[in-house]
Amino acid sequence: MPTRILVKTTIGPVMDDWHVGRFSLLTDHLRSLRDSSGGVLYDVAARDRSVNQEGEDTDLVQLAHGAHDQLWLIGADETGALTTGDIDNVAQFRRRGGGVLLTRDHQDLGACLTRLGALGATQYFQTANPDPDESHRCCDDLQTPSISWPNYHSGANGDLQMISAVHPVHALMRGASGTAIRRLPAHPHEGSVGVPTALRHVARVVAQGGSLTTGATFNLCVAVEEPGMGRAVSDSSFHHFCDYNWNPRMECPSFVNEPAGEDVLSSPDALDDGHRYVENIAAWLAGRI
Repeated sequence: MPTRILVKTTIGPVMDDWHVGRFSLLTDHLRSLRDSSGGVLYDVAARDRSVNQEGEDTDLVQLAHGAHDQLWLIGADETGALTTGDIDNVAQFRRRGGGVLLTRDHQDLGACLTRLGALGATQYFQTANPDPDESHRCCDDLQTPSISWPNYHSGANGDLQMISAVHPVHALMRGASGTAIRRLPAHPHEGSVGVPTALRHVARVVAQGGSLTTGATFNLCVAVEEPGMGRAVSDSSFHHFCDYNWNPRMECPSFVNEPAGEDVLSSPDALDDGHRYVENIAAWLAGRI
């Protein structure tokens, strides 16, 4: 039976924004994956935020009652979308063994993720749960002054960044050949993740990137294995997964005005590591690797 994945944004279907339709290449790739017998590995639902009369997200209500096996939650809002009911539903889902991916954007975009208890505390923002290392609370990307920290500059949208797997290499960061994943889609202003004190014995940073502006090292991905909970992955930027970063010739919201690169289109294997990263997340959350 395929693993049921819910790819979910924290915004409604706002066309000039990072709605779930801008992650179509991600969902198509997950749907294309097969097991050794040719069977479909993942049944993927992709939805924007939609609420009931109580203001709770209707998909997260169903999630708590077993409708899905994984939640890939994309923090794209600026308003603090997750309600108390949403948080309780995600917690119930995790206690049932459900796997979670959290990802977001720069500064405070998606900061509602910090409401998700200890798991949410892996995500650092400017005004909500800032990085405990005060030396990191400064602008890194200087090319877009309207966007403040955390905003690590790993490259242009459409380009690739060189990353470092933290040793020992975690299953999330292993390439098909057994060597570590080295390249992921870049972004001019990545967010920030880390391991909070509450999870210091059950979580670790598994990958880091480097700023092209300052040379600073920043965390890209945290793997979490809490007792009594489903596994979780906390990622620093949803631009690792969105259409515009996998193919910069696809449309993006009108407020994106940085020049795009085209590294991802330079060769047929340019996105192999990016695809592998997605495949590893899905497989690791499912407990297959």
